[in-house]
Amino acid sequence: MTDIERLAKLDDVARKFILKLPPVAPIFFYSNARKLFLSMLSKDLDFPEQKVPASLNQKIWGIDFRSPIFNAAGMFKTGVGYEMSYRQGAGAFLAGTTTNLPRKGNNQGLIWHPFVAYHQSRSASNWMGLPNDGHAATAIKISNIEKKSGCPIGASIAADTGIDENESLKGVVEGCEIYNKAGADFLEINESCPNVVGHTASPSNFLDESLVSRLVYISEKFLKKRNRNLPVIVKLSNDTSENLIPALVDMLIELEYDGINFGNTSTNYSLHRNSIGKLDLQNFDYFTSTFGGGLSGAVLKQSSLNLATLTVEYIGKKNAHREFNVIRTGGISNCQDVIASKDRGIKLNQWFTGYFDAFAKFGHTLYSNMYQQL
Repeated sequence: MTDIERLAKLDDVARKFILKLPPVAPIFFYSNARKLFLSMLSKDLDFPEQKVPASLNQKIWGIDFRSPIFNAAGMFKTGVGYEMSYRQGAGAFLAGTTTNLPRKGNNQGLIWHPFVAYHQSRSASNWMGLPNDGHAATAIKISNIEKKSGCPIGASIAADTGIDENESLKGVVEGCEIYNKAGADFLEINESCPNVVGHTASPSNFLDESLVSRLVYISEKFLKKRNRNLPVIVKLSNDTSENLIPALVDMLIELEYDGINFGNTSTNYSLHRNSIGKLDLQNFDYFTSTFGGGLSGAVLKQSSLNLATLTVEYIGKKNAHREFNVIRTGGISNCQDVIASKDRGIKLNQWFTGYFDAFAKFGHTLYSNMYQQL
């Protein structure tokens, strides 16, 4: 057992006691501890390489994914962690999310990148604000990775905020071009981060005009000029209205995008509050009223499944002229979730909060433990 595995198991035991402290204490602690944990995790290679059953391999967009599950954006923001993920048995590796300009992220007082876990609910909240080193710095790290068969590299990209909109859009396209040159195998446009201005869900029956404008710009300036197979997926919020699915799919296919990801976190606190365990409510209410932020983890299991399922069903009714796939993110925590996705035609899954819960239980064998049951 490695040091990071011991640390994860210790935290899983201690967390229920830490979370009983006044909310500011566990938030301060976990906001800082998670950065150290992720840094240690991404560099930990002192464990046996895990085997991935050949039966799980699938070719999507002409790319081999050796399994249907890998990390979501936000886990490996700096692009470090590929070798560790491969050795664990992940089906791919996703770096980022990054912006064109480096970002320090959000802070309130002494708390930078606020984060708290909900132990009983197996969920979490964060208000990080996309801290990252920028496209260029992260792409350099990706370009130096020795890729392994069946474990493609993706990069998550978001628009800069707080600057001129045209410059922001140019930055997204520049990011696509930078990661293209760095050898990324697929890209994900993050249109769903609730912790920065301009990334909002569409709870109505009408597409957000600014979202449409951004996606059209990226299509014209990058997608339609691609000179190699480089799938580009759009990641949207778990709060997206189900009524928007037909319009979203029609638009994305027409603009030559290659898939859609449902989704990122949720800001619909009143809806999900009933799913938060009694022992977590103190921290949940404090965090959402103080920072806001995005809610992730098990409470999103059903919403991500519903959105992704309805999207697959709609695509099946269309005579699409190009391959268009659905990724499910939100509440993925065990083999049953992956099986539920597969049964509904959802080929790929990303996990974040569920990954850390599984790591606390199984350490570096978390993927192989899941694969035994798939």
